[in-house]
Amino acid sequence: MLTRLKGKSEGKLAKQICKVVLDHFEKQYSKELEDSWNTVRDVLISPSLWQYAVLLNRFNYPFELEMDLYLKGYHQLFQGSLPYCPKSLKCYLSRTTDRFPSERHQFGNLKKYYLLNAASLLPVLALELRNGEKALDLCAAPGGKSLALLQCAWPGYLHCNEYDRLRLRWLRQTLESFIPQPLINVIKVSESDGREIGDAQPETFDKVLVDAPCSNDRSWLFSSDPQKATCRIHQRRNLPVLQMELLRSVSRAPGFFYLHINLSPG
Repeated sequence: MLTRLKGKSEGKLAKQICKVVLDHFEKQYSKELEDSWNTVRDVLISPSLWQYAVLLNRFNYPFELEMDLYLKGYHQLFQGSLPYCPKSLKCYLSRTTDRFPSERHQFGNLKKYYLLNAASLLPVLALELRNGEKALDLCAAPGGKSLALLQCAWPGYLHCNEYDRLRLRWLRQTLESFIPQPLINVIKVSESDGREIGDAQPETFDKVLVDAPCSNDRSWLFSSDPQKATCRIHQRRNLPVLQMELLRSVSRAPGFFYLHINLSPG
């Protein structure tokens, strides 16, 4: 099984780079990042260098897997290095470029771990969620940050919102795969327009996390459809406007929020 999963992973890494997107990045980022662009470019075009971390699920804790990760040379992130880092949040990262195999979704069975980029946990930790607080994850799909919030604390109420219908289905599946039924009862999932939630639910939440829609450069760099990629390049120019509208919305909703944006230049 592990060999088959590894083979699939290597197949994904072998995807061809979309020249249309790379040429656009070369023009844009070489001006903005100057000498740093060469280093960024090397990482961007090499999926094997991306940091995929293993976030353990405290609701179905994999003790044997944790020991196996230690033996494979994985190290635990963050512990003792940040002001807020709950002991219940356990995430491991390999010192090599090997990518851990993902688990399949099985209805009724909780997964033991979730794969994500380690940097995705930084906005979650910055939010400093406490037990009993009401929280909103405004752009929640695919669900990794919502899941990470639940590894940190037991919220009194968690509202996970996703406007895109296809991504909403992905979000629901993630929550179903990792969260036990008693905790699911304190989670609301919606597909509202995030730009309107602030007015619809003013001063409702203690904490709000906004992982605003971004250009998703890595994904589009490996797009197999040059025409769609060209269209996406034009669309990404409008993202800063959407990001600002989301920011204005959530500023009316909570007492404190954390905005996480991969800025989309130009």
